[in-house]
Amino acid sequence: MAKTPTGKNTSGRGQRDLTVKVKTARGRRLSSTRWLQRQLNDPYVARAKAEGYRGRAAFKIMEIDDKYRFLVPGARIVDLGCAPGGWCQVAVPRVNALGEKSGKKVGTILGVDIQEVEAIAGCDLYQLDFMDEGADVQVKEWLGGKADVVMSDMAASSSGHKQTDHLRIISLCEAAAYFAFDVLEENGTFVAKVLAGGAEGELQKLLKQKFTKVMNFKPPSSRSDSSEKFVVATGFRG
Repeated sequence: MAKTPTGKNTSGRGQRDLTVKVKTARGRRLSSTRWLQRQLNDPYVARAKAEGYRGRAAFKIMEIDDKYRFLVPGARIVDLGCAPGGWCQVAVPRVNALGEKSGKKVGTILGVDIQEVEAIAGCDLYQLDFMDEGADVQVKEWLGGKADVVMSDMAASSSGHKQTDHLRIISLCEAAAYFAFDVLEENGTFVAKVLAGGAEGELQKLLKQKFTKVMNFKPPSSRSDSSEKFVVATGFRG
C-alpha cells in the first residue's frame, strides 16, 4: 500500500445561556439535527477549532496522557484509526517528533486510517483498513521495528444498536491489542477506546496477562452521555 502524501457558554449580560439551534431541514433526520446542534454547542469542538486541532478527540488523548504520561520525548508511537489526526497533532510536540526540544530525544509517529488523512508535520500517515487481511504485517513493515506506544481510536460505523456497536469496537480493540503484543517494547503502553457494554471483560483479562497495570479512564472531554471510555495498559511484559 502506497504511503498517503502527508508529510455551556454564557453572555456577559445576565449570564444568559447562548445555544445555537438547528432547524430540522428537509431530508435530514431528527437524529442528525440533534447531533449537529450538539456539535455546534460543544465547548470542546469550539476549543479545538480555536486551537487548531482537527477534532475534540485531541483533548481526550491530552487528558489521558496528562494522567498516565506515555507520550514522552523519543517515544515511538503507532496511532491506529488516526483520522482526522487530532491524536497525532497532540503527540508531535510531546514526543518531540520535530526535534524542537533541544537536548531531548526525537520521537516518531506512524498513523494509519481507512480514510486518507491530511499531512501533519512530524508524522508518517498511511491509508489502510487495519482489519484487512495482512494489514498488520504491512504496518509492521512501515514501522520497521518496535514501538513504545500503540494507541487506537478505531471505531466502526454506528449501527444504531448498542450491543452490536459494542461488540464491533471490542473486536477492533482486540485486533489492536494483538498487534501491540507483537510490536511493543518491554514496559510499553497500549491505549484504546471501548464502549461499555459487558464484553470488554475478556479484553481486560487478555490485557492483564500482558501488562502490569490495566486501567479504565473516561476523560473529562468525553461526553457524559456517551458509553465511551478508554482502556490504558502500561508496563508491557513482552
